[in-house]
Formats: sequence, C-alpha cells, structure tokens
Amino acid sequence: MRVLHIITGLGRGGAETLLYQFCKYEKEFEHIVVSLSGSQDYEKKLKQIDIQVHTLNFSNSKINFLGLIKLYKVIRQVKPDIIQTWMIHADMIGGLLARFAGIKNIFWGVHHTNLIEGSSKKMTMLIIKINSILSYFIPRKIIYCAKNSKEVQESIGFQSSKGVVINNGYNIDTFSNSSFLNNKFLNEFNFPVDTFVIGHVGSYSPLKDQISLIEAFSILKQKQFNFEVVLVGTNLDNNNHDLVSLLDKKDLNNHVHLLGRRDDIPTIMNGIDIFVLSSISEAFPNVLNEAMACATPCVTTDVGDAAIIVGNTGWVVPKKNPSALMESILEAVDEKKFHNIAWLQRKDACRKRIVENFSLEEMIKKYKKVWLSND
Repeated sequence: MRVLHIITGLGRGGAETLLYQFCKYEKEFEHIVVSLSGSQDYEKKLKQIDIQVHTLNFSNSKINFLGLIKLYKVIRQVKPDIIQTWMIHADMIGGLLARFAGIKNIFWGVHHTNLIEGSSKKMTMLIIKINSILSYFIPRKIIYCAKNSKEVQESIGFQSSKGVVINNGYNIDTFSNSSFLNNKFLNEFNFPVDTFVIGHVGSYSPLKDQISLIEAFSILKQKQFNFEVVLVGTNLDNNNHDLVSLLDKKDLNNHVHLLGRRDDIPTIMNGIDIFVLSSISEAFPNVLNEAMACATPCVTTDVGDAAIIVGNTGWVVPKKNPSALMESILEAVDEKKFHNIAWLQRKDACRKRIVENFSLEEMIKKYKKVWLSND
C-alpha cells in the first residue's frame, strides 16, 4: 500500500513532527512526502530514514504554477493508493490536484482550530472558507487532530458526516521520565537545589500569549521564593529586543532564561518542575503531551483540547489571565514542597495518561483504520 503525504511545509511544527514520526514508525505501508514549501528542517530528517521527499517551493502568498505541474506529475507517477494531506493549504491544493489526477482515496488532515478576527490571516480565512465548500466533494474523510478543531471547522460549513477525530500520538520512548536527562539539564544550568523550575516551549507569537506568561512571572516574583524560568522556541532568544525589553522592565532578567530553538526538548521537559502553556488559541497542543509523557505536570489555558489532554493531572485556567496562571504555579510549588507524595503521584499520573490515551502506536492504528474503511 502506497501513501502520498502532501503537507504545507516541513518546518518545526506539530503537524510536521507528527508526519515525521508517522513515516518513521509505520512500516507496513510505503510513504512518500510532498512539501508545498522549499527545503526545511524535516526534509533532511525524512531523507535520513529513506523517505522520498519532493519540495515545490511555494511561497506564503503566491501559487507556483510550475510547482502545481510538478505536484500533478508526482501524483501521476507515484500512483498512490492513498493521499493524506496535512494542514489547510495542502488540503486545498493537494486535494484538488489529487482529484484531477483521478485519485479517489483522499483524506484531509486538519490541524487548525480557533479562527480569531485580527489574529488569523485573511488568506487563512479565505482558504478555510474555500475548503468548507470543497469538503463536500474532495476528501473521503476529514481527520481532525482535536474535537475542538472539528467543532470549529464544521461551524464554518465543513461536511460533518466526513469528520473523524484522531488525537495526536507521541513516541513514549523518546518522551519519557529520565533521571539521566534530568541530571543533564541540571548540570547545564546549575540552578540551586531548592529552585522551582518553570518551562515553556513554543514560538514567540501573539497566539501563544507569552506576554501574559511574563506578567504571571512578574506577579510571582513578588511572592519572594526561588524560581527560574526557561523559555524555548523560535524567537524566544536574546535577539528578540521587544521580549528582552519587557523582561528588563519587569526586572525578570535574572529569573527568565531565553534559550531559543533547541533540539533536546525531552531534556528540557525532564529538567523542569512544571510546564506552562499560555496560549489563546490551540487545536491539540502537542507540547502538553510531550511534557506529561516526561512526567512533568502542566498548567495550561483552557484552549482547544488542552483540558482533555491534562485531565485531572494538572491545572486548567482561563486564557489571558496572568493571576490565574500565577496561582496555579503557586499551588504546584506548594504541593512539591509540602506534599511530596502527592506531587510524585501527580507526576506518575501525567505519564500514565499519555501512555494510555495518546501513544503514537494507537494514533497510527486509527489512521490506518480510517484509510482502509469502506465508509
């Protein structure tokens, strides 16, 4: 069985990581990948595991007609049994060309959720509206990464009878509770033993709302206890002058460490005491699963399927509420310091919840079941 995956890009994102993991660990089918964008991070990684990759060099704003022709030729040459698209641009472009090429087994992958006026790009909104019409004619099934994502898209007009939710899955061997990685982290940063370490991983973006997160740290600083923060991700570094200026204004430079992009996320997740997500919009926030798989409890805003992921293992607070973030972090500090058995039980529950509900193996099984169904 030959599967052609068409994805908008191969940069460092949740859907891109998921596709890479899928191709790496699913061995029954043959996988080929087409990226609408140019060469990016995961192209090299996919080729290293002997996955054939085609790049089309589309820009964010322009359709590359030579790229369209190349994509059509790739589809005709590969003759896939199944086409799985990933993300909205690929759903539209890949879906249409696959249909023109005579492919019937087309499956869309929707990894987008809340559409916020002023935050969501106009082009994004337009493509989603076009896709809502095409959803009646192009895909056999529409695979959503989150229940919230399905509800949002169907409220816009996506064909509801085709929708199925398959939560993202995680490699529970790569993301695991590791004393070795914990020690590696502690040796790198050399924080005092009694320091409570808070972590955040994500690109610097209005949708991630790191401003509220920093405001929460500012309030936390007034409580006068030992804490350190590591911020990891694109533009969360010292070259971000706006961010550095804000930290300086809040007198947090000695507490908040800007690490930028890192390839050792399992090490980060094992080194921190708690992970905090401050987003105002998410579908199925992968980063919560990665933290919890490493037995790291989470404080998260109530966005997308975050509450479903965390369950009763962590804290869920309203978005854009620095005080609520701060209060939940303080509860975690108190539990670790004064109720250590309960804290260790919470950590175990985090890991157990991911293993039992969100493993990569289970996700792959569900995708294959949808692909091979006669519905």
